[in-house]
Amino acid sequence: MKIKLIKFIVSLSLVFSMGSCGDFIDVVPDNIAVIEGAFETRESALRFLATLYNYLPPYSSINNPALAAGDEISVNDNVSRNWQSRIISRGGQNVTSPSLGYWGNTGTVSNMFIALRDCNIFLDNVDRPFNLTETEKVKWIAEAKFLKAYFHFYLMRMYGPIPIIRENIEVSSGVEAVRVRRNSVDEVTDYIVELLDEAIPDLPLIIEDRGLELGRITAPAAAAIKAKVLVTSASPLFNGNSDYSNFLDHEGNNFISTTFDETKWVRAAEACKEAIDLAHEAGHLLYRFEGAPSDWSDTTVVKLSVRGSVTERWNDELIWGSSDSPAGGELQSWAQAKIAPGLTAENRESTQSWWSPPLQIAEMFYSENGVPIDEDVSYNYADRYEVAEAGIAHKHYVQPGFNTARLNLNREIRFYASLGFDGGVWFGHGVNSDDNALIVEGKRGEKAGRLDANRWSQSGYWAKKLVYYENVQATSGSGYTSRAYPFPIVRLADLYLMYAEALNESSGPSSAYEWIDLVRERAGLQGVLQSWSEFSNQPSKPTTQEGFREILQNERMIELVFEGQRFWDLRRWKRAAEFLNRDIQAWNVEGETTASYYNVINVGTYKFLNRDYLWPIAEEDLIANSNLVQNPGW
Repeated sequence: MKIKLIKFIVSLSLVFSMGSCGDFIDVVPDNIAVIEGAFETRESALRFLATLYNYLPPYSSINNPALAAGDEISVNDNVSRNWQSRIISRGGQNVTSPSLGYWGNTGTVSNMFIALRDCNIFLDNVDRPFNLTETEKVKWIAEAKFLKAYFHFYLMRMYGPIPIIRENIEVSSGVEAVRVRRNSVDEVTDYIVELLDEAIPDLPLIIEDRGLELGRITAPAAAAIKAKVLVTSASPLFNGNSDYSNFLDHEGNNFISTTFDETKWVRAAEACKEAIDLAHEAGHLLYRFEGAPSDWSDTTVVKLSVRGSVTERWNDELIWGSSDSPAGGELQSWAQAKIAPGLTAENRESTQSWWSPPLQIAEMFYSENGVPIDEDVSYNYADRYEVAEAGIAHKHYVQPGFNTARLNLNREIRFYASLGFDGGVWFGHGVNSDDNALIVEGKRGEKAGRLDANRWSQSGYWAKKLVYYENVQATSGSGYTSRAYPFPIVRLADLYLMYAEALNESSGPSSAYEWIDLVRERAGLQGVLQSWSEFSNQPSKPTTQEGFREILQNERMIELVFEGQRFWDLRRWKRAAEFLNRDIQAWNVEGETTASYYNVINVGTYKFLNRDYLWPIAEEDLIANSNLVQNPGW
């Protein structure tokens, strides 16, 4: 094999070590001039494979645009003013130094084409180690193919058409060979699926060595990503999008299909079903909290099941989680309301409490009857901002006798499992009793309210779903005891809802009900048909493809809230302009009384243009490569 010169970056990344999970070390050795040295032994090749995993995006960071550049979270200006994610959400993306991109070296989180280069290096040289077993080699090749496919998908979802990097360009190749061209979304999709189809048979069904390999790829994870790729490709952004009729390559071919193709949804549905079957074979199932004491209410168990589907580390619902970017104390501290008894000015700073969902996210959740609050015939939607007193029937959700907005009463359990709010119950945090559960006190001057310049919720809500229920903010000292968990990339509920969506789009709603109803049942809700027929002012809505489409999209936004899915869903559905051009609404957190606090105010404005559906390519890269075509609007 021809010797290829490479530049090595020395990096040591201790990947996600907690509980029974061991270390997967990312070390690319230094002072090595040729590839042979990097693949001399099994151990050096394994280190190179670990480096490929290290290129995965930082899922639980503000550098993940899907967390803070959409409309699920708003952080007060004193903290977030200079965040790239905030700049994007306010319409500030640019072509000179694009924010939070992965193409090139200008304004990017990292250059994902370097990751693709290294995937190819690994695949070209994994035969070299003298002590690598055939079984290991086959598995590692499959992992590298998966990562290569995933990196292509991540770029495609962000930029649309991208160059397919089948193999690396030789050092001896001419300048023109380096000036790669973009491939159409359909071509990229087919190539990604080709790689995944090659990888899946050689990947393990489950991780056997949980002490060392949790976070590495399994066959169910690869199949789930294949399903996500095909669902994305079949969605309106990339399937029959006439907005891109003039988005052409140099030969006049469309980069993105302008003609709707229903067979893409058929293909997506088949992939979803294959992924579900593999996941079930591997033992994946919807998470349910187990081992609750007999004096815990059923309501509390459901709330902990919803929270635990994300925060219970390596639970059976998690198909693939990020082990190198876990949701540790930092992210959980951002979402943690200050609720511990005995907090003082000296010990309250260990939690930041600034990760705040806007009012429109609170309104998104269903009523207790499992339908949207503006459809529920028994819900007083017009008076939702008025104040009412919580009764004894609300004791597992809101402190009885507490005066709060009607919006916070008579909602589905996922509302209370996902959000913390003034007067709301926050189960856990060192108190494992329904009767003594802690209460959020969120008005100005109260312990969870605004007491300093930075550590407060802009909206009056907190993303409780992201916080493990046993985390505790200490009151003797300044510590925050938290338990990290792998940030979910794909879990079984996501897969069920994708399958329901693909079935509805390919053949109508009749065969899709069971999959959405599985997710709703875990959340304590009746099935779609029953809920709408009994409580909605549009009782026939789930019986039509269009009506059920809206229901499915709402269900995804509720079930997967704060997990980085909504950001990409709104784009693939072509609904981002509908949601991301609106005022950011909040309670008046400067209010010290019930009357002054429960007033809706605007704290900013989300801005989104059609050009924002796709990231811009930096001008520098366009100048360097004349074969590239810029994305529309940039």
